[in-house]
Amino acid sequence: MNGDRMKDVENDDDQRRPMAMVLLGGLYLFFFMLTVSTFGYPYPFMGSILHGRTAESVVFVDSLICLYLFLGVMKRQKLTWYLLIAYNCLEILNTVINLTFISAAEVEKIAGQPVESRSLLINNISVVVAVILLTIFIYRHRIYFSNRSNYLF
Repeated sequence: MNGDRMKDVENDDDQRRPMAMVLLGGLYLFFFMLTVSTFGYPYPFMGSILHGRTAESVVFVDSLICLYLFLGVMKRQKLTWYLLIAYNCLEILNTVINLTFISAAEVEKIAGQPVESRSLLINNISVVVAVILLTIFIYRHRIYFSNRSNYLF
């Protein structure tokens, strides 16, 4: 039975990767690079702005998660499909909580320049809508996540 599972994994890898998976992988690679680029800066997380080691730790863990998601998408791992849905839901929740509890004045202090509260609201709502649409896209393309192996390598 285990041999049949390995054949399924090998056959999946031999098939051409669908364009949706390539684009999704590229998007999570971009998210990884974007997250890494925030290392060393204050990081808004669950309604508070983290500084120092705490912020660096959260960014490091977030970067590892994004890297795992990228690799899992490229390997078409079934487990990654579940993790993508969970990660996106966490990102939506984080954005809504940050929008609720972090004021534009706090963002101004960190940014060092004026921040219009209406623009902050519109930008964050746009991000939430984009992540919701991305999650719907991932949900609808679950058939492409056919690698049942629990390991990336």
